Amino acid sequence: MQLDVNNIKTLDPKDHPDWEVAQDAESRMKTIYKLGDEMGLEERELLPYGHYMGKIDYRSVLKRLADKPNGKFVNVTAINPTPLGEGKSTTTIGLVQGLGRRGKKASAAIRQPSGGPTMGVKGSAAGGGRSQCIPLTPFSLGFTGDINAIMNAHNLAMTALTARMQHERNYSDEKLLKLSGMPRLDVDPTRISMGWVIDYCAQALRNIVIGMDGVNGAQDGYMMRSKFDIAVSSEVMAILAVSKDLKDLRERMGKIIMCYDKFGKPLTTKDFEVDGAMTAWLVDAVNPNLIQTLEGQPVIVHAGPFANIAIGQSSIIADQVGLKLSDYHVTESGFGADIGYEKFWNLKCHYSGLTPDASVVVATVRALKCHGGAPMPVPGKKLPEAYTTENVEWVEKGCANLLHHVNIVKKSGVSPVVCINAFVTDTPNEIRKIRELCEAAGARVAVSKHWEYGGEGALELADAVMDACNDKTTFTPLYDWSMPMRQRIEKVATEVYGADGVDYSFEAKARLESIENDTELSKLGLCMVKTHLSLSDDPTLKGVPKGWRLKVRDVLTFGGAGFVVPVAGSISLMPGTGSNPSFRRIDVDTETGRVEGLF
Repeated sequence: MQLDVNNIKTLDPKDHPDWEVAQDAESRMKTIYKLGDEMGLEERELLPYGHYMGKIDYRSVLKRLADKPNGKFVNVTAINPTPLGEGKSTTTIGLVQGLGRRGKKASAAIRQPSGGPTMGVKGSAAGGGRSQCIPLTPFSLGFTGDINAIMNAHNLAMTALTARMQHERNYSDEKLLKLSGMPRLDVDPTRISMGWVIDYCAQALRNIVIGMDGVNGAQDGYMMRSKFDIAVSSEVMAILAVSKDLKDLRERMGKIIMCYDKFGKPLTTKDFEVDGAMTAWLVDAVNPNLIQTLEGQPVIVHAGPFANIAIGQSSIIADQVGLKLSDYHVTESGFGADIGYEKFWNLKCHYSGLTPDASVVVATVRALKCHGGAPMPVPGKKLPEAYTTENVEWVEKGCANLLHHVNIVKKSGVSPVVCINAFVTDTPNEIRKIRELCEAAGARVAVSKHWEYGGEGALELADAVMDACNDKTTFTPLYDWSMPMRQRIEKVATEVYGADGVDYSFEAKARLESIENDTELSKLGLCMVKTHLSLSDDPTLKGVPKGWRLKVRDVLTFGGAGFVVPVAGSISLMPGTGSNPSFRRIDVDTETGRVEGLF
């Protein structure tokens, strides 16, 4: 079967993998010039990267359209997913396509994929089936270089730090001042906050030793423990996400706390005089990127993924641009409403001043079965039979998790729309049960078949979202930023996650006390780190766990991004690569140069 989409034929995703569907559609996609013109960009505001991708001169757009009213603002979030993901990016793209089918000018803001999951198990976050963004290969593999710029800026800071530690060890105060013009900073080697970053899931780099003597002896660096985190968890990426413009980004870049001196004073990138050079790497990256859906609507891509270990939001700049150019602008938050939407609600909206008109909560029968008692699916292994045969009881039990996420959105004062992201294995009885329970809880529900049918399959979802956008919102933050940090953590843990309370390690408690006693740090926002697979900090606890307490083992301070980061459970800022990663199935056709196997 082939489906007529905007007068073109697209391959059936039931018979073709994502990369084949994408490559087929790419043979007919709009040039970046046509896409930009239809979006409402002036020629000078479009910065092409080849024929089909580009960047947007956001300053020019926002200045020109300063007096134009914003379009409707829609957030897409989800329930706690399985390790396979439940199609949140696919739903974001599908919703924009559905709105386009209804004659609305719509845009999406999504996050740039990380090389870690692209080469791991989750894929490139381009969507899937007939609701993808294209061109798939450059989007998935490097794109316009933003993550590379993030890595270079971050690792330049680490280069400055480690070089300074070496020179302070090797030289007297007098010689150090003569050589560098800088006084001794007196770095405490036991209190280094930063590590290095790389854009892969490389668990072997979580704990390393650097600076070992080689042929150059004391000139080979300062020997100490260090680490690598995944690039998109870098504070520099968080700064890109929350900055309103280049000036804001530049100011934030000088506030990154790299380490502490021997008297406990925090030392920043400004102290190491590296903040200006770090910003130089990001001059192009601050402009958001532009590509398109399979059906030709604009997709703005800016900032990186991972709401479980970072802020997990597309950028404020991307949203500002999309809202000025669209009737409906759809922005995606990472993972479930417990972490992705919570950070959108209490961090991103605080910084941007923007508030949503509606929020979509994506759910799948697959994830609901997992929360209701089905065995956990394992990436790279065959899906258990429980997920391909009808079991209404598991779905009904799993809906407790869905309704919890619906209530999180309601708590913010925004109307939720439950999107049942339909799989071909779902049964009418399973779908009927979800709809029945959600409608009884006062939520709009739409079944969306965008993966299979593109925008035509998302019309019910588009209609429900447009209807929800007409509701009066009472958007209200969960807490006031003047509230002590531990009270804020307690509020998120109990009112969002459903915990009975919070327990702290000795180290975490000491760091929080230090933060609360600092007049500047105590004013920062709160960005929680925990597993995305459960409402709790234990990924094995499904549904809505009861009788548990959140365990905070560490607290990080992101002075530039402007938030304190409590780390709960065993979550790591460097994910791992499993035994059956995606890179085993990615290759290149040497005759055409086309990349095969991406999804």
